[in-house]
Amino acid sequence: MELRHLRYFQAVAEELSFSGAARRLRIAQPALSRAVKEIEQELGALVLDRNRSRVRLTPVGAVLLKEAGLVLERWEEALLKVRRTVVGEEGELSLGYIGPPTRVFLGPLLAEYRRLYPRISIHLEERTPERVWEMVARGRMSLGLTRPVPGAADPGMQTLLLREERLGMVVPVGHPAAKAPEISWGKLEGEPLIVLARREGVGLYNAILSGCGQAGWKPRFVHTPSLVGTVLSYVEAGAGAGIVTDSVVPRGGALKFVPLTPAVTVPLVLVWREDAAALPQQRFIELMQEWMASGRLWSKG
Repeated sequence: MELRHLRYFQAVAEELSFSGAARRLRIAQPALSRAVKEIEQELGALVLDRNRSRVRLTPVGAVLLKEAGLVLERWEEALLKVRRTVVGEEGELSLGYIGPPTRVFLGPLLAEYRRLYPRISIHLEERTPERVWEMVARGRMSLGLTRPVPGAADPGMQTLLLREERLGMVVPVGHPAAKAPEISWGKLEGEPLIVLARREGVGLYNAILSGCGQAGWKPRFVHTPSLVGTVLSYVEAGAGAGIVTDSVVPRGGALKFVPLTPAVTVPLVLVWREDAAALPQQRFIELMQEWMASGRLWSKG
């Protein structure tokens, strides 16, 4: 028994007329008669009590009509879901990300994505830059918001540069350096410094070492916590000066970000595997590009 058998039977049973069902389905009446006979042969029972003047459902036919309706309805739902998946309106998007640098835009961006594609489910995981890159490379995540990982070059990985984030010193607003428009790396020599642990972001850590090295001195790290929030807490408590990117220090708070010169930056990228570009993933990339082009990505208003 095929789906067409159920459709033909459903039409006849609802119209209680072979001619009416033929008009409804726009097919020849003999095709309906053959389909009903084939159903009855397979079931070994009559589903329609019919003669020249009338057509009526048998008890077996009444049960079949109810069940056929459920099957056909479920089939239509399945087809609709597949069609939405084909055009990228249904499916799943898994996104790995690093927290602080993406905080300004990720929530509003995902809200817009949900509004545009409400049938795409979103799965989020916050991890270290290295872990995000690894999960995308292995196909465990669709996309990653992260930093390039030294030594992890892969021709199958595609990236979209979102921003070059400048490094700077973060100090309490009452600190003498807080009023400066910028400060040289050399001025930090001998200062107790607080930076994010290397295991939480080797690219950022190496960039800090590079900035100090270019200025001709070796840094003294008094604290290397695992969270950027803890770096800021140490600084606010007076434990030393922090070195962070400009995206992680809230404006108008108790701390001030002062850019370091000469400028040293670390990139923030969107990364995905070129051979795994599903439509929900492509829709997210397109939306990200739209936000970048319009200036919405880094707007705090």
